[in-house]
Amino acid sequence: MKRIYAVGTADTKGEELAYLAACIEAAGGSVVRVDVGIREPRTVVDVNANAVAACHPDGAVAVLACEDRGRAVEAMGIAFARFLVERRDIAGIIGIGGGGGTSIITAGMRQLRLGLPKIMVSTLASGDVAPYVDVSDIVMMPSVTDMAGLNRLSRVILHNAAQAITAMSRRPAEVTASKPALGLTMFGVTTPAVSAMVERLRADYDCLVFHATGTGGRAMEKLADSGVISGVLDITTTEVCDLLFGGVLPATADRFDAIARTGLPYVGSAGALDMVNFWAPETVPQRYAGRLFYRHNPNVTLMRTTSAECAEVGRWIGEKLNLCHGPVRFLVPEKGISALDIEGGAFFDPQADAALFAALEATVKPTVWRRIVRLPLHINDPHFAEAAVAAYRDIANP
Repeated sequence: MKRIYAVGTADTKGEELAYLAACIEAAGGSVVRVDVGIREPRTVVDVNANAVAACHPDGAVAVLACEDRGRAVEAMGIAFARFLVERRDIAGIIGIGGGGGTSIITAGMRQLRLGLPKIMVSTLASGDVAPYVDVSDIVMMPSVTDMAGLNRLSRVILHNAAQAITAMSRRPAEVTASKPALGLTMFGVTTPAVSAMVERLRADYDCLVFHATGTGGRAMEKLADSGVISGVLDITTTEVCDLLFGGVLPATADRFDAIARTGLPYVGSAGALDMVNFWAPETVPQRYAGRLFYRHNPNVTLMRTTSAECAEVGRWIGEKLNLCHGPVRFLVPEKGISALDIEGGAFFDPQADAALFAALEATVKPTVWRRIVRLPLHINDPHFAEAAVAAYRDIANP
């Protein structure tokens, strides 16, 4: 039987954990109380901290015998993540915590499949939650007051959270899988290209479009690793620019590695490699003073990549593609790589584009399955979308 896991540090949040569990049961849910605290619990639990800590690669002693609280919290997060991935009876999961508890519990939640209900009631939920949510679908719910015993407001917050997780767990969404899923990456400046590809593919594929904002690329590759998607049209690889040059929407160093690991059919392109993203103009690092900028909106500033930077990006991507032994086509749109990189556009720079393309071709080692394909087209030309779709169909159905 699937059950709702209610998780907290029972040594410091025992009263709240007991109340939350009671609310879930009153709403008709079957609950498992899990303790991820470091010290003795202050309420009855179904899974004690020793059982969770024992899942650490170095055993429970690596968690519970650690004198440094920060290291103990980190170790418990590792143990809890390993504990959760072994469970097969989770209908949904809800956590409560302050700084330490939120870190521990979300470390585990992030390992669970997308779509499984996850709620984290946290004192940190009204701030920057990116480190806790990352590319998962955790719902962060502000506790409003600190968790230092129940009060008239915390009872309402926890009651509402219990109602939410119970309802989410009782009636999970039906997932239809009649068509294979594809991952596509898009930015505002490549929207015409990707939208046209989706229109041409949707009859045969379930098209999952990801916003290339750092988390978008990572989410897509997480789904590739999980076997959820069957192929990728990675048209917008701009996150690499932010990674290499300090932008605010960066990929991580393992970008493209999921493609190498899985061997999925892959069609890539140079979408938006003409830009690095920053927030408002005053946030741009001083070292970039005097560069060519474009004000996308009051809060987003784009910086044009130079020829030298484009060559560095081309080499970086090329080396990653060399690690991919599945079918790969990387399409080079010779007449421009974004809506701004077009004749008359703010970022039109054929010399910088040529440096990018040359570096790609010099780095990539072509094989029967791995090829760079030049096209005398702009990336947003409808004929480019046709070529990308044709390339994908060719490698996906050889």
